[in-house]
Amino acid sequence: MYHKQTFPCLHCHPSTYIRMVQHLIEKCLILRMDRDECMDALYRHAGIRPLVTLTVWRELLKENREFFHAYSPKPRTSNYLRRVSRFGRKNYWK
Repeated sequence: MYHKQTFPCLHCHPSTYIRMVQHLIEKCLILRMDRDECMDALYRHAGIRPLVTLTVWRELLKENREFFHAYSPKPRTSNYLRRVSRFGRKNYWK
């Protein structure tokens, strides 16, 4: 039996809609998606406007920065490490 999933309306039930977007963003983070991939996926698969996703993303980042760093898709390196690795390269295979 096929059930059509209906999403809450942003205008009728804004708090429920925002909680749903938050839940979907958390799923995207667990799947190691970055912000742009998450916005694209939610727009394509759930019809959620990118501006709504971006707004909820920013608020979540403000509230729980540790969660975002734990599930960040790309390792963060400081500018110092990038400079050292760029200038410290040696060609050992001459």
